[in-house]
Amino acid sequence: MSFERDIECVACPRLAAHLADLRQRAPDWHNRPVPAFGALSARLLVVGLGPGEKGANRTGRPFTGDVAGELLYPALYRFGFASAAEPLDADKSANPRMRLIDVRITNAVRCLPPANKPTPAEIRACNAHLRREIAAMPRLAAILTLGGVAHRAVLRALCLKPAQYPFGHHLRYSLPPPLPALFTSYHCSGYNWRTGRLSREGFEDVFASLRKELSPVPEESIPAR
Repeated sequence: MSFERDIECVACPRLAAHLADLRQRAPDWHNRPVPAFGALSARLLVVGLGPGEKGANRTGRPFTGDVAGELLYPALYRFGFASAAEPLDADKSANPRMRLIDVRITNAVRCLPPANKPTPAEIRACNAHLRREIAAMPRLAAILTLGGVAHRAVLRALCLKPAQYPFGHHLRYSLPPPLPALFTSYHCSGYNWRTGRLSREGFEDVFASLRKELSPVPEESIPAR
């Protein structure tokens, strides 16, 4: 099942207008809904908030080109979920040679919101994409939510009540079968990193737990899609 059609979504007028304005000002940037990165056959789904203006909105790949990616991709690489720690090419575009291994990365909101703040209505409108994406992952065994917005969006997509699964850093929830395990982390944003709310060590501890949950499997046994 392909999600490429999401790239032309204009369901949220404010977000569509914002991206149209950016296409005028920066015509060589992506400036459209950002598709997920990684195969639907992955066992792990990482869910962030939304594209960063000079990161995913520029490069067209989640967490690529901004500070958040400087924490996420090295962690993925260290624990065997990515083929490289650096997602950018020499020209600062998305490295086409980087591969994700048994993980897919997506966002609760696929369009860049003004001031990086989507409205509750925009988060709800994009939830249908996330719900379809989760349903299309037949081997999904764990979901990692980065931040409270992503956490609540995933629970909404799974038709679960947030009050039963409160957000916090480095938590693991067993969801009702056959749903996957749910892991949480503070968002790897530049703000959280600079203020000390999240350290590289504290972030990588979450991936150490995920690696224990998802024992490595031979790459040749992982379906391409």
